[in-house]
Amino acid sequence: MKRGGMFGALRRALGRGARTRPAAAERPTGGEPTPIYVSARVLVGIIALAVVALALVLYAAPTVPIVALGGMALAIVLSFPVRALSHLMPRPAAILVTVLGLLGLFALGLFYLVPLLIEQLRELVVRVPTIANQANRLLLDVIGFLDERQLLPSSNPEEFGERIVNDLFDRVQSLTENVLRGLFGLIPRAFGFGVALFGVLFVGVYLLADVRKVKAAYLRATPRAYRRDFRDLWNAFGESLSRYLGGLAVVVVIQGALASFALYMLDVPYAILLGAWVSATAIIPYLGAFLGGIPAVIVAAVFEDATPTIESTTTRVILVIVVYTLIQQLEGNFLTPRIQGNALHVHPVLVLLAVIGGGELAGLAGVVFAVPAVAVLRVFFDFLRVRLKTN
Repeated sequence: MKRGGMFGALRRALGRGARTRPAAAERPTGGEPTPIYVSARVLVGIIALAVVALALVLYAAPTVPIVALGGMALAIVLSFPVRALSHLMPRPAAILVTVLGLLGLFALGLFYLVPLLIEQLRELVVRVPTIANQANRLLLDVIGFLDERQLLPSSNPEEFGERIVNDLFDRVQSLTENVLRGLFGLIPRAFGFGVALFGVLFVGVYLLADVRKVKAAYLRATPRAYRRDFRDLWNAFGESLSRYLGGLAVVVVIQGALASFALYMLDVPYAILLGAWVSATAIIPYLGAFLGGIPAVIVAAVFEDATPTIESTTTRVILVIVVYTLIQQLEGNFLTPRIQGNALHVHPVLVLLAVIGGGELAGLAGVVFAVPAVAVLRVFFDFLRVRLKTN
């Protein structure tokens, strides 16, 4: 009996040990994080130091914000075709097809379009003295015409004309030197440009593929009571910026292609280069149409090699002006409303003032980013306008 009682007690002890060990193993060892209490001033100081450190890092490495912003813009632009292809195939396949199409267009432009643009730019730079002489002759004719009608501000028309011509030649020489210096300096910067371009592509594809995870992390970082509002803010940003940037990319390409084709049909030299210039200036609202047409009109007026189809230089200049006017009207009245829709919801006067103000604040970069900044501010304004209340 004692023996059985002893073995029974041992079995019961082992059974209790077997039941208690898993519970002890499952018990969390770390527990809750130990709070570190700081005053409000110390917390504000820590945040300020973090902001200053981040600003110094971005100032020392300016490529980082460029890659980040470029990747975000690329993801927003690519969301346009991905959303359309997602109706025909799964989203991963739509992303793959879009990225492969982008890489194909980039390779096509790199191997065919870029060498052609460089060749036309080189020929144009070589012929700058000829263009300057033609412009000088045209300017002297205009001065003579104004002098006959006593419309010149100076009593000595020759001195007035010589001053204008010298200023024109100085500006042309400075522009030519800057262009050549930029072309020669492009080779050492090619590696850095390639790294930045790869970074933009990587960030854009990553954000496009993990947009649901990014959105979930964004919502988790917001207070629970405001998550529905912040989800509406996310959707408003996505709708506005994707329609604007994606539509802008399509409109820019169409304008450049139409300008190149029209100039080629009119036998205007450097048609592809001038079409690329139209695409570059089309980013600027309202002012871009005029900036894009000025070089084409000058080239059509200066080069007097009349073609069999157009025997008069004046006729060719008038036709170039008509073509650019039609392209601008097509863009403003058909392409932009159909493709972008009401992505901005901002009055055109405010957009023009924003472009002018951005140019004064940050130069060319301010002009380019003025309209996206207006789109962001408009979304914030609409978000806060219906939510801010006074006690």
